[in-house]
Amino acid sequence: QVQLVESGGGLVQAGGSLRLSCAASGRTFSTYAMGWFRQAPGKEREFVAVISWSGDSTSYADSVKGRFTTSRDNAKNTVFLQMNSLKPEDTAVYYCARARVGYVVDRQREFDYWGQGTQVTVSS
Repeated sequence: QVQLVESGGGLVQAGGSLRLSCAASGRTFSTYAMGWFRQAPGKEREFVAVISWSGDSTSYADSVKGRFTTSRDNAKNTVFLQMNSLKPEDTAVYYCARARVGYVVDRQREFDYWGQGTQVTVSS
């Protein structure tokens, strides 16, 4: 069984930064791509970023490109999401998820394990 636990969310002013972490259990962490998604109130959950099993390949939603960076530390079974230049529209619950494959994918059905989410609130 794989467990994913996000941390690092909170309240920040517009223009500020936050770094989310996602710690994974299980010995096969380094085999799979890891993704980040978010869900704002009243909206559907949407793709944010994904990183390949090796960390060599990443992909981002257009809305966060140039502001967010995802990385991973396979030795520590942890994936990160560095969020800079935050905007009020970034306010959401952020989820990390494990992909079914090692390469970058961005559709929710391609992810099989999900964390419980962490709240990010950006004030204007």
